Amino acid sequence: MKPTSLLPANTRLTFAFVLFGVQVFGGAVLRAGDANANAVNVRLRDALTFHASFDGQADADFAAGDRRIFTAPNMNHPRTGAPGLPASGVVSLARGQGKFGDALRFHKKVPDVVFFQTEKNFPYRTNNWTGTVSFWIKLNPEEDLEPGYCDPLQITPRDWNDAAFFVDFSKDERPRHFRLGAFADRAVWDPNKRDYDRVPLPERPMVTVTKPPFSRERWTHVAFTFANFNTGRKDGVARLYLDGQLQGTLAGREQTFTWEPAKAIMMLGVSYVGLFDDLAVFNRALTEAEIGALQRLPAGVHSLKEQ
Repeated sequence: MKPTSLLPANTRLTFAFVLFGVQVFGGAVLRAGDANANAVNVRLRDALTFHASFDGQADADFAAGDRRIFTAPNMNHPRTGAPGLPASGVVSLARGQGKFGDALRFHKKVPDVVFFQTEKNFPYRTNNWTGTVSFWIKLNPEEDLEPGYCDPLQITPRDWNDAAFFVDFSKDERPRHFRLGAFADRAVWDPNKRDYDRVPLPERPMVTVTKPPFSRERWTHVAFTFANFNTGRKDGVARLYLDGQLQGTLAGREQTFTWEPAKAIMMLGVSYVGLFDDLAVFNRALTEAEIGALQRLPAGVHSLKEQ
């Protein structure tokens, strides 16, 4: 005869599932916090539209649109590029040197432009547009970069100051500033088409980090989010995060981005010298907690696919 528990029935039921903060599901033991982390990861996975790990290949691992990477000879006609990395080897796969596995290495500043198509990969909406971009880079900006602006990532159908997102290193400051640019249609943010150097700093649609933490000895996680774009109101919000920490917010602007999705591209490593890894795009603005969870994934975005 089996022993009868002296606990009330509802207490026995509770103990069957939770014991000192540990949950048991189908033989697997998960701490209570782990279950919450798994739920966050599932939400991240469901929002993912594009992922390029650069493990063993330059093409994306997962894409809602075209997976292929392209190279154009310069930025004058970048959308006429051909599939693949530059034949010259100025951009190559760095085996085993990534934050997770392999990475892209940009060896020197060159006119070549490496890019992915944005159509479906960076899902565009004509109203109430929102999203997130995430990647890792490793470099010493003061020692590795050549003179001039450097954009590890730039996304636009036209130009850097016309319906464009970018993250860049400034050209003159020491240490170089790291910045997020969220430039609406130029007709919206700068209808008089002024010389950019004469645009007052408060009018420039940017978030600036004056002392960024980049180093050759460690990888830095970069992420930015945007929300309330293409509403026609001055309610657009963009946020820049480094290593999971919010660095600044751009708000109170009309962020109208008029795109033809087939013409917009995600350019990687414009004038960049260093390592680049684990590029991902999400179809909504992640919360600060989700950005932190993304930064802590043990195997990068691949971890989401294991949920």
